[in-house]
Amino acid sequence: MNVISTYARWLHTRWPAGHVEKLPVVDENGTTNIKGVYVAGDLRGIPLLKFSADGGARAVRHILQDPSFSKAQSQPSSGDSEVLDLVIVGAGVAGMSAAIEAKSAGLRFVVLESAEPFSTIVNFPKGKPIYTYPKDMKPVGALEITADVKEALVAELRQQATAFGIEPVVAHCDRVRPKGKLLELHIAESQTLLARRVILGLGRSGNFRSLDVPGEDLDKVYNRIHDPKDFCGLNALVVGGGDSALETAIALAQCGSNVTLSYRKKEFSRPKPENLEKLEKISGDPTADVAIENPTSERVTTAAGGYLAEHRQAGSINLAMESAVEEIREKDVVLKTIGDRIETLPNDVFFTMIGREAPLDFFRRSGIRIAGEWNKKTYLSFIGFFIFCVALYNWKSGGFLSSLFYQRNWFPVSLTTTFADANPSTLLGTLVISASGPSFWYTLAYCILVVVFGIRRIRRRKTSYIKVQTMTLMAVQVLPLFLLPEIILPLLDKHGLLWRPLADGFFPVVDYGHGREFWRAYGLILAWPLNVYNVFTDSPIVWWLVISFVQTFVFIPAIIYFWGKGAYCGWICSCGALAETLGDTQRHKMLHGPRWNRLNMVGQVVLAVALLLLIVRIYGWLSPSPTIERVFLSSKENYKWIVDVFLAGVVGYGVYFWFSGRVWCRFLCPLAALMHVYARFSRFRILSDKKKCISCNVCTSVCHQGIDIMNFANKGIAMEDPECVRCSACVQSCPTGVLTFGQVDRQGKTIKTDRLMASPVQINET
Repeated sequence: MNVISTYARWLHTRWPAGHVEKLPVVDENGTTNIKGVYVAGDLRGIPLLKFSADGGARAVRHILQDPSFSKAQSQPSSGDSEVLDLVIVGAGVAGMSAAIEAKSAGLRFVVLESAEPFSTIVNFPKGKPIYTYPKDMKPVGALEITADVKEALVAELRQQATAFGIEPVVAHCDRVRPKGKLLELHIAESQTLLARRVILGLGRSGNFRSLDVPGEDLDKVYNRIHDPKDFCGLNALVVGGGDSALETAIALAQCGSNVTLSYRKKEFSRPKPENLEKLEKISGDPTADVAIENPTSERVTTAAGGYLAEHRQAGSINLAMESAVEEIREKDVVLKTIGDRIETLPNDVFFTMIGREAPLDFFRRSGIRIAGEWNKKTYLSFIGFFIFCVALYNWKSGGFLSSLFYQRNWFPVSLTTTFADANPSTLLGTLVISASGPSFWYTLAYCILVVVFGIRRIRRRKTSYIKVQTMTLMAVQVLPLFLLPEIILPLLDKHGLLWRPLADGFFPVVDYGHGREFWRAYGLILAWPLNVYNVFTDSPIVWWLVISFVQTFVFIPAIIYFWGKGAYCGWICSCGALAETLGDTQRHKMLHGPRWNRLNMVGQVVLAVALLLLIVRIYGWLSPSPTIERVFLSSKENYKWIVDVFLAGVVGYGVYFWFSGRVWCRFLCPLAALMHVYARFSRFRILSDKKKCISCNVCTSVCHQGIDIMNFANKGIAMEDPECVRCSACVQSCPTGVLTFGQVDRQGKTIKTDRLMASPVQINET
């Protein structure tokens, strides 16, 4: 068992496995599943002021470009006098930016705010630095963000709101629901508003997250800090590992407080580089606990990651990594530290700085979809599509549904019988023979999906990397995986243009179809053990054994060494072709977290079964035995139906629109499992510019392999998780241009970066 655990850790489980926060499902314009309702601001997933301002203004512009909105404006009905063009919920940066844009456009609108304008910024600690990333970004709209300190920024934003005459209405919106062609907003005391469009700029206005420990309701417990000077000289404990926690701890210590910063993990992964650098500069050692030097205290440090110091002086920070709060008392606090050791610390004030929950209940009441949440309709559609996939792969693989088709003479059988007399040596005759089997229609549909959704992907994600990658996937799918076995090779053979020894060596003669097994040409692209059928044959087909060996043990390791596992998975494989095209808009649905990372090892089990079958097959060739042959044939048939049909087909595609298009590739594919081993020796990495990372977690959320990319990026560490398939979604989606594909040497030094640019931010910078 220790050997298995060691192997699993070496191969994959050693890498971080972060979670993705639940947020409302929106498209690139901020629109939700309810027509006319938009989301702007932090709840789009990027907690940056400039992006909030940009998103608010763009939402209004998108509304103005909507023909149905313009038509409703130009043709108002007699009862429209009380109907507003737009209601903006939330007077934060996103809401105010939208309001200014609406004002400039002459719309009839109102801004609803339950607290005060810009309340999130107002509640920042006194003197908090403001990081206006990206530095060179100019948001659309008239709202400007230039100040770099809290107080100056609040004054700047308020002045602009006043200048444009924006006066929010104090009201709490409970939900928004469609009412005919309009939207009805329910506010306090059973009041309602009717509007044609609604922009939700709520921000993270949900409840503060709770530790759920005894004593959390004491008066000394706070969820935010306004002025650190109120707590000078006290024994303070701060819980959290994000920017708010670090900034609170630093501010308190600079006022002379004795601070313990408790965090449940071994290291920080989310704070901005500037905050981590402040701690590093103060301590002089990035691996040490942090101590503050100020006029009223001495410098105090303790060992990093170790137990809490017994004696500390004023103005210090002690890092309690891998710790958890057990109980909060009037005069002290109880922590569980490394090794389940219980320690009691004197404590005067306690700060729970673990953030707020997104206001998900508001979205649920409004019927707005939330990522990862299912309802009855979701379950029914999933079950229905899964059953469809069961039927599809039973038909494609020669199950009972296939024979039923032929007995009933259903389409496509009826179509092929219509042209049954066509000359086999003509294009039409070749098509008729190919179309007589299910695989032709399945592969044709597969190609159409890859091409159609590939074009849509290129139009959606306008980078040179996406364009070349997608066109390559389309070409590989259409040419060698469809036209070659179904049309080109049969025609060449019928006209005697295939060299006979070559044809006999690759495509054995059979008494059905085109008379030869041209389907084996799939093996030119689909390597063993993804495609086992050119290797698991009754008698050895030498040429395919040679090709399979070179593919699996020479060519694929070579390209992985330079360009990573994705050189095959993301650029050649047909499974990847559909995942990157049809599955492009589903990638954010992949499951994340340590539990799912451990499930990645299932692919190693499938690989082991394939290797065992290979050993049995070779042994049967070397020592022919009826018993061995029966065992092999039975095992091969079971492998076909369990792995190739059920896992790769039914499961792999049955969950496509609910768990992303890479479930088979990530968890179950035996070739991917083998390539994970190769990838551990690869020079390929996703490189990151630590100073640009703002820990927004967008890169992790769009990874359909479940990789916690942010955990690498905000440390400036090259991402080396072998699961990566080079899809470029993380690089393309990063709002600040942090990530780049590249190669490193054994010391981790960057050798080169990709010429094909995958980051729109970096493209705009060049």
